[in-house]
Amino acid sequence: MLALWFVLALLSDNPRAVPGPGAVWSELVAIAASGELWFHAGMTLFRVLASFVLAMAVGLALGLWMGRSRAADHWLNPGLVIALNLPALVVIVLAYIWIGLNEVAAIVAVALNKIPVVTVMLREGARALRPDLDDMAQAFRMTAPARLRHVVLPQLAPHVAAAARAGISLIWKIVLVVELLGRSNGVGFKIYLLFSSFDVAGVLAWALAFVAVMLAIDLAVLRPWEARANRWRRDAD
Repeated sequence: MLALWFVLALLSDNPRAVPGPGAVWSELVAIAASGELWFHAGMTLFRVLASFVLAMAVGLALGLWMGRSRAADHWLNPGLVIALNLPALVVIVLAYIWIGLNEVAAIVAVALNKIPVVTVMLREGARALRPDLDDMAQAFRMTAPARLRHVVLPQLAPHVAAAARAGISLIWKIVLVVELLGRSNGVGFKIYLLFSSFDVAGVLAWALAFVAVMLAIDLAVLRPWEARANRWRRDAD
């Protein structure tokens, strides 16, 4: 990919529109040295993590409820389908209008865009839970919290891990749109300013910097978590 980027930059007759890796790297070093990178990337990361936690918590509860209850699935499914097909931009604009141009609106808007996807993934996981383990829990008269901890969540863990990996990749992209539309800091805000001046090297520098952050989170946290969540299945086999 780096070689292809280098070749495209060489073939382009407009280096400002298609800057090479060297120009983008120089821009990245400059914003890191100035301290801007750490502040704005930190604000974006805060919004990503807050939205991620909220979306996963609500999506897990709804998905588990809909997957275990036919009545809940029957009544909530039409709303879920609507939420899945509602454009993210509409949700963001309405959140800013109804809540205001603040952090709460930004985080809620991002979470609302992700909750339906998490709900669908975890609903399907809840439907695939083994009924014989439910029978065992009932035979041993396990309490509801104990059944959730020792029977339901271990089986649901691979689905939660998959939803988390898919979710965080979508959330940070929506966060950039939220910042572009209504925040005065963050990577999305900086990209908007650079777009106004047609600074492609700056746009790529900010984008690649945050892609690197998300890649590090995926490699250091989400992939090991997913591997651990699936380990009991491999041991059982």
